[in-house]
Amino acid sequence: MKNTRNYAEQTPDQTLSELAVSAETGLTADDAARRLSQYGPNEIATRQESFWHRLGRRFWGPIPWMIELAALLSALVGKWEDFTIILVMLLINVFLDFFQEHRALNALSALQAGLAQSARVLRDGAFAQVPVSELVPGDIVKLRAGEVVPADCQLLRGAFLSVDQSSLTGESLPVSREVGNVVFANTIVKQGEMLAVTVNTGMHTDFSNVVALVAEAQLTSRSHFQDMVLQIGHVLILLTLVLVVLIVLVGLFRNQPLLEILRFALVLSVAAIPVALPAVLSVTMAVGAVNLARQKAIVSRLTAIEELAGVDVFCSDKTGTLTRNEMTVTGPEVLPGFDQQSLFLLAALASQQENQDPIELPIFRYLQTHFPHLHTDDFQVSGFIPFDPVGKRTEATVSHDGRQFTAIKGAPQVLIGMAGLDDKQTAELQARVDALAARGYRTLAVGKREGDAPLQLAGLIPMQDPPRDDSRQVIDEMHANGVRVKMITGDNLAIAREIGKQLGLQEKSIRAAQLSGAAGGELLELAEMLTVAIHQRLQGDETPISASRAFARSVIDELHTMYDTSLLEREFLHTHESAIIGMIENVDIFAEVVPEDKYRIVDTLQKGGHIVAMTGDGVNDAPALKKADCGFAVSNATDAARAAADIVLTAPGLSVINDAVKQARITFERMNSYATFRIAETLRIILFMALAILAFDFYPITALMIILLALLNDIPILTIAYDNTRVQRSPVRWDMRELMTLAGLLGFTGVVFTFVLFYLLEQAGVPRETIQTWIFLKLIVAGHFTLYITRASGWFWQKPWPALPLLAATFGTELVGTVFAAEGWLMPAIGWHAALLIWAYATLELFVCDAVKQGAVRFLFRKPAPANAAPALTGATR
Repeated sequence: MKNTRNYAEQTPDQTLSELAVSAETGLTADDAARRLSQYGPNEIATRQESFWHRLGRRFWGPIPWMIELAALLSALVGKWEDFTIILVMLLINVFLDFFQEHRALNALSALQAGLAQSARVLRDGAFAQVPVSELVPGDIVKLRAGEVVPADCQLLRGAFLSVDQSSLTGESLPVSREVGNVVFANTIVKQGEMLAVTVNTGMHTDFSNVVALVAEAQLTSRSHFQDMVLQIGHVLILLTLVLVVLIVLVGLFRNQPLLEILRFALVLSVAAIPVALPAVLSVTMAVGAVNLARQKAIVSRLTAIEELAGVDVFCSDKTGTLTRNEMTVTGPEVLPGFDQQSLFLLAALASQQENQDPIELPIFRYLQTHFPHLHTDDFQVSGFIPFDPVGKRTEATVSHDGRQFTAIKGAPQVLIGMAGLDDKQTAELQARVDALAARGYRTLAVGKREGDAPLQLAGLIPMQDPPRDDSRQVIDEMHANGVRVKMITGDNLAIAREIGKQLGLQEKSIRAAQLSGAAGGELLELAEMLTVAIHQRLQGDETPISASRAFARSVIDELHTMYDTSLLEREFLHTHESAIIGMIENVDIFAEVVPEDKYRIVDTLQKGGHIVAMTGDGVNDAPALKKADCGFAVSNATDAARAAADIVLTAPGLSVINDAVKQARITFERMNSYATFRIAETLRIILFMALAILAFDFYPITALMIILLALLNDIPILTIAYDNTRVQRSPVRWDMRELMTLAGLLGFTGVVFTFVLFYLLEQAGVPRETIQTWIFLKLIVAGHFTLYITRASGWFWQKPWPALPLLAATFGTELVGTVFAAEGWLMPAIGWHAALLIWAYATLELFVCDAVKQGAVRFLFRKPAPANAAPALTGATR
């Protein structure tokens, strides 16, 4: 089918002929039914993943495979206690992940709900209410103020429509549309009434492009957290397979029974699998989500917490997000013969408050705030001519104290022309209007006419959609936290630059057309400006500027006839993708964008290695919100934006975003410390067990001890979600090389200490059954001590100190393990004296391992040593 925008290039009569329909009678019922069968219903077709498929995905992947394998081996050898514990840990993780995703899967359904429900359609010569889903190309529809446009249409008859396209384009003000123009599905008619012909429906509308982008982003997105868990799973699977194969081969070589070999393979598999890793990390993120909820930010996707910690680029919609989405009068200019009170009185008389026009409402608010004693009720309006796209002004015939006059407001160029000024006065006023436009202001001119006298200009009223009170502070704080802010808006470049300047953004700015290379117009505009300047210089200062502009336009017109200037648009930015990435990285203000542009900006930044956050409030923001690593929907957002976002703000303003960034970095530090600890402990156990079995034909801990280790190590470690940590002043992200290197060094050091203990006990003649208890207690105590090493960037005794819940849980489980070993519960007893020796030995290992960590940080990772005083904040948020 033809693209909707192409219909704007042809007349309505051509469209009616093409669609084989009459504007007087509309389609017949038979035609409509036939076209409904041909084009399909006017709705957004979506393909949703089934409940069972979404549930089944949680059991598929490296770490789930490892956990399921351990459970299967437990069942095969009849270890039902082991089977139950492993299965419970798997189901906890599946439930947490599934529940969070289930809350976040409403983006497409919310977009569908944004469409109108019924429309007035002309069929068989009569208008009737028809369900929007039954609308077909060729249907004649009536559009009125307050209604949602039901499909893409071309306007046929009527004066004009004022259409709010902000949900699709991000433009801060309604746009005027007249006969021949097209209007798009899901936009809102603010003023006017017109007859229109439907040109595209359902998945062929412009609105469907937004839905398609959301669906594409939803299908292709995978978090850095998921990548990290997959990488850890791959490493541990490979290591486990290698060691299990070695053990099986050695066992067969030693003529051991197959069932025994399977039993020990089970023990090694259980030891190798960080069963609680996904669950602990999910709970840690869930605690962060609870903390954000207290600050009026609702998290719909848990992994967004981890993503937000690494965000280094923050893209924000302008209208309604950084700004109030409410036009405000700024610095009115009064002309001679009038004062500010009379200027706004005339402007108010030439307006109708009941229309709720976003351009007129600021006038009434200004009048009420600055001149509360002035009442327009004292003036009688006997006639009113509303705004239309041709006249570009409103007029009111007013009577007061026996005198009659006309109050007029509208486009400055129109009223300046009506005032009959000389060239000098016209040039001066036009220069003031141009200066205001260059600063991004939407300016109204106001005047008064009595009888047949020329119009008297009363002044200029500049307006803009001002930034929110907290926007500048939020952006400054983001910059301080190492996050670069980019503003993306559908408004024109001048407005974008002015708002960007007020918000402290760099003044580098581009139009969206330059993203795809369609920027040849920039060169032609530059050529026209140079021609004006050259003509002025050659002809002298007395030459009217209008004459120089007319000369420049004639030069450009001649250029169009001599050369194919469209080539400029195709070749202006025909470069490698890396050049486009570099350009987008260096620009902070993007203007005149559409949903596809916002999506492209986010996607390009991600390709450049950035972790990107996005805020927005409209349907047009939904694709970029879904594509971003972390999407924020502001408090006044549409349902579609809320559904596509990962975090929904429920309070006005953006200040909570910086709190969310800090909370995310706190949560990340907790997750990173636990992941390092868990991998190090896994390596300690698996390497020591494998080497002991292969080298000494000795099984250092029993299967029951393995299960006790899992319980005493993992379940209490959930309290790490409440630990104190530093708040980093720059974005943080997973560094797998650093994480695996540090975990490997700590794991290897632990293996060395365990073998030294084994050697000393062997030399002392301790029975091997008792040695198993010694090693079990050493793994418990030294393992929890390792957590104190991984949780701090400096030495383990430096601030921030562990939180009380973490201390209580770790020391509590260490004491439980000590009682088991000393008293001989479920294992040979070693006594309290031996238990104290293990604690002393583990403390020595704590200091040595911490020194190993400091050496790795300084010499391998090339990071400076942290200061003793903790300059960074601590994250004791609970």
